[in-house]
Amino acid sequence: MAKDHNYYVYIMASFSGTIYIGVTNDLVRRTLEHKNGIVDGFTKKYNCKKLIYYEYFTDINSAIEREKVLKKWRREKKENLIKTMNPAWIDLFDTL
Repeated sequence: MAKDHNYYVYIMASFSGTIYIGVTNDLVRRTLEHKNGIVDGFTKKYNCKKLIYYEYFTDINSAIEREKVLKKWRREKKENLIKTMNPAWIDLFDTL
Protein backbone atom coordinates (compact mmCIF):
# COMPACT_ATOMS: atom_id res chain seq x y z
CA MET A 1 0.00 0.00 0.00
CA ALA A 2 1.41 3.38 -0.98
CA LYS A 3 1.97 5.92 1.78
CA ASP A 4 0.23 9.24 1.46
CA HIS A 5 2.62 12.16 1.50
CA ASN A 6 1.68 15.63 2.66
CA TYR A 7 3.58 18.73 1.68
CA TYR A 8 2.67 22.37 2.05
CA VAL A 9 3.82 25.64 0.61
CA TYR A 10 2.95 28.27 3.18
CA ILE A 11 3.19 31.97 3.86
CA MET A 12 3.87 33.45 7.28
CA ALA A 13 3.48 37.15 8.05
CA SER A 14 4.47 39.58 10.75
CA PHE A 15 1.95 42.02 12.19
CA SER A 16 3.70 44.76 10.19
CA GLY A 17 3.21 42.83 6.92
CA THR A 18 6.60 41.21 6.27
CA ILE A 19 6.02 37.86 4.57
CA TYR A 20 7.96 34.61 4.35
CA ILE A 21 7.32 31.70 1.98
CA GLY A 22 8.38 28.17 2.88
CA VAL A 23 7.73 24.48 2.25
CA THR A 24 7.20 21.72 4.83
CA ASN A 25 5.88 18.20 5.28
CA ASP A 26 4.22 19.08 8.61
CA LEU A 27 2.39 22.39 8.56
CA VAL A 28 1.32 22.33 12.21
CA ARG A 29 4.82 21.58 13.51
CA ARG A 30 6.49 24.11 11.23
CA THR A 31 4.00 26.85 12.06
CA LEU A 32 4.57 26.25 15.77
CA GLU A 33 8.33 26.51 15.21
CA HIS A 34 7.82 29.92 13.59
CA LYS A 35 5.37 31.08 16.26
CA ASN A 36 7.74 30.09 19.08
CA GLY A 37 10.93 31.37 17.41
CA ILE A 38 12.55 27.94 17.68
CA VAL A 39 14.63 28.22 14.50
CA ASP A 40 16.94 31.16 13.91
CA GLY A 41 16.48 32.90 10.60
CA PHE A 42 14.25 35.27 8.66
CA THR A 43 10.96 34.53 10.41
CA LYS A 44 12.49 34.89 13.86
CA LYS A 45 14.32 38.10 12.91
CA TYR A 46 11.22 39.71 11.37
CA ASN A 47 8.69 38.21 13.80
CA CYS A 48 6.64 36.33 11.17
CA LYS A 49 4.23 34.42 13.39
CA LYS A 50 0.92 34.41 11.51
CA LEU A 51 0.10 31.62 9.06
CA ILE A 52 -1.80 33.51 6.37
CA TYR A 53 -1.77 31.15 3.37
CA TYR A 54 -0.97 27.56 2.41
CA GLU A 55 -1.31 25.10 -0.46
CA TYR A 56 -1.35 21.30 -0.20
CA PHE A 57 0.67 18.90 -2.36
CA THR A 58 1.25 15.15 -2.43
CA ASP A 59 4.53 15.46 -4.35
CA ILE A 60 7.56 17.17 -2.81
CA ASN A 61 8.96 18.23 -6.18
CA SER A 62 5.71 20.02 -7.05
CA ALA A 63 5.73 21.76 -3.68
CA ILE A 64 9.33 22.91 -4.05
CA GLU A 65 8.69 24.15 -7.58
CA ARG A 66 5.62 26.10 -6.42
CA GLU A 67 7.62 27.65 -3.57
CA LYS A 68 10.28 28.81 -6.04
CA VAL A 69 7.64 30.30 -8.34
CA LEU A 70 5.93 32.19 -5.52
CA LYS A 71 9.22 33.57 -4.19
CA LYS A 72 9.92 35.13 -7.60
CA TRP A 73 6.59 36.95 -7.72
CA ARG A 74 6.31 40.66 -7.00
CA ARG A 75 4.79 41.64 -3.66
CA GLU A 76 1.48 42.75 -5.23
CA LYS A 77 0.95 39.37 -6.90
CA LYS A 78 1.70 37.56 -3.62
CA GLU A 79 -0.80 39.77 -1.79
CA ASN A 80 -3.48 39.02 -4.39
CA LEU A 81 -2.85 35.28 -3.96
CA ILE A 82 -3.15 35.55 -0.17
CA LYS A 83 -6.44 37.43 -0.54
CA THR A 84 -7.96 34.51 -2.50
CA MET A 85 -7.76 32.33 0.62
CA ASN A 86 -7.53 34.87 3.40
CA PRO A 87 -8.73 38.40 2.53
CA ALA A 88 -8.32 39.66 6.10
CA TRP A 89 -4.88 38.09 6.62
CA ILE A 90 -6.07 36.35 9.79
CA ASP A 91 -3.94 33.69 11.42
CA LEU A 92 -5.08 30.38 9.89
CA PHE A 93 -3.27 28.23 12.45
CA ASP A 94 -6.41 27.58 14.51
CA THR A 95 -8.19 26.25 11.40
CA LEU A 96 -5.65 23.46 10.84
